[in-house]
Amino acid sequence: MKQLFFQFLILAVPALAQAPRWTEKQANEWYDKQPWLAGGNYIPASAINELEMWQAETFDPKRIDLELGWAQAIGMNTMRVFLHDLPWQQDAAGFRKRIDQFLTIAAKHKIKPMFVLFDSCWDPFPKLGEQRKPTPGVHNSGWVQAPGSDALTDKSQYGRLEVYVKGVVSAFRNDKRVLAWDLWNEPDNLNNSSYKSKEPAGKVELVQALLPQVFQWARAAKPTQPLTSGIWKGGWNGPEKMNAMERIQLDYSDVISFHNYGAPPEFERIIVELQRHHRPILCTEYMARGNNSTFAGSMPIAKKYKVAAYNWGLVAGKTQTFLPWDSWQKPYVDREPAIWFHEVFKTDGSSYKAEEVELIRRLTTH
Repeated sequence: MKQLFFQFLILAVPALAQAPRWTEKQANEWYDKQPWLAGGNYIPASAINELEMWQAETFDPKRIDLELGWAQAIGMNTMRVFLHDLPWQQDAAGFRKRIDQFLTIAAKHKIKPMFVLFDSCWDPFPKLGEQRKPTPGVHNSGWVQAPGSDALTDKSQYGRLEVYVKGVVSAFRNDKRVLAWDLWNEPDNLNNSSYKSKEPAGKVELVQALLPQVFQWARAAKPTQPLTSGIWKGGWNGPEKMNAMERIQLDYSDVISFHNYGAPPEFERIIVELQRHHRPILCTEYMARGNNSTFAGSMPIAKKYKVAAYNWGLVAGKTQTFLPWDSWQKPYVDREPAIWFHEVFKTDGSSYKAEEVELIRRLTTH
């Protein structure tokens, strides 16, 4: 009964006047109050995906506390963290309680998370319950999309997606422990190297129609934190080269965010190009050593321009994202990668590369 009443209150939110997109002035005043933001995309080593991280049976606050302590020790002050609509559908009150618990742990370590609500990457068929074991030698073998293909292609489920967005944002709209809301990760990613054959027909068009609604739902909750969705393909150079999805992302976002796993000259070019929007810039994914995207190459550039920097990964664990992307074609079952692709720490908390940890600590504390 409590959950039904809570959902009724959330559905009543549209009756309120909807907040507009932040002005450039509002966005920059918010950003001026922040330190230089540096952190990672976070999931505990004990979880293979968002569901295993957040479901009651596998939520692991002790491990989260331990790992965020390692992040704090090297000066990281923010994390990008993926949520999922299915735990909210299953038990909104319980999920909300676990998010609050996570925020308490993060605040203890002086870390402000950015929460991601939806994600178009990897497995399009998420299911609640026990999650599968990692596929040996394969990068991110168990990550799941949100919403899944079944919900994305069934417009009768959009009502519950609206309840999820409004519910989670409303619950934490005034919470100073929350940095920002990233509404949809890589919305037009078709997962060509992994799940391409399992993606629904017309996925991009479906997401393209839904994404503006997601922004509207989130704004209806009137959050005091900014909204964003990061452009990620990186092949454009100027507004005339952007596709329809990228224009939606940029036009609806309060602060500009992007992904880049390229070499330093490309990383800097994108930052300079995005400055034309006169809004804060956050790089919400970077650092793939085997792709010439490194802490030493990209992080000083981000600090030079006061661009927030979130590398992919923190601790090597069940996601196995220390393995390269090409492990989907050639699993690393009989060899170790020449270098780790992502991650900062080994599972026991020792650093993968001591010189990287020292660089991060120096850049975040001076």
